[in-house]
Amino acid sequence: MTLQQRRDLAFLVLAGIFLGTMGMLNILGLTRFLQLGTIGSWSIVVAVGALPYPITFLCTDLISELWGEQKATQLVWVGLLLNGWIVLILWLGGILPGLAGAPDTTFFEVRRLAFGAVGASMVAYLAAQFTDVRLFHFWKRFSGGKALWLRNNGSTLVSQLVDTSAVVLISHYASHVLPVRPDEPVVPQLASLIASGYLFKLVAALADTLPFYALVAWLRRWLDVPGEGAELVEEAGIRADS
Repeated sequence: MTLQQRRDLAFLVLAGIFLGTMGMLNILGLTRFLQLGTIGSWSIVVAVGALPYPITFLCTDLISELWGEQKATQLVWVGLLLNGWIVLILWLGGILPGLAGAPDTTFFEVRRLAFGAVGASMVAYLAAQFTDVRLFHFWKRFSGGKALWLRNNGSTLVSQLVDTSAVVLISHYASHVLPVRPDEPVVPQLASLIASGYLFKLVAALADTLPFYALVAWLRRWLDVPGEGAELVEEAGIRADS
């Protein structure tokens, strides 16, 4: 396999994982809520769609590190188009006539929840992913291409808070699809959902620091990218980040 083939394959795998995860979490989204544990009287509850979400930030951070900000930004825009494609198919599936006598209750329930999830996630997705990419390169410039842990965690932890807050607030106030108890105050329940989701993503983000270091080191060798902070450039082959 040639060097260019290896580079193309690596980008394709990372982009595929990112886009596949985005499609999966938008369909699964709010179909089930999981209780991952308790801290005192506080239950840590997250939507099943949140489980694979941290991997999307690992993918964009790897692409940002090795291919640069432009490639990562392009991937984010493609992810937005994917969200729109999911909405289109769900919409068409609901308005076209179904087979007489065939049960379709499951589809329409998934469609209802997915519409709520996708509507919220499209706004949160843009805000969070662009925040992640911009902050990643801010910390990269700030550290002079050093301190890999800083740009990985410094970008992800802030963008995850943006994402979690936006998803919970939009899902409730715009789509009304969250399991909120109507006989109790709403704000504490929403705050608990935001805190639960962010805690899960915080732990996942910190846990991926060592895998991120290992993947960056391995990919730099496999893709022949010299030195910490260097990026792949299609026109010139390889250059050091300036």
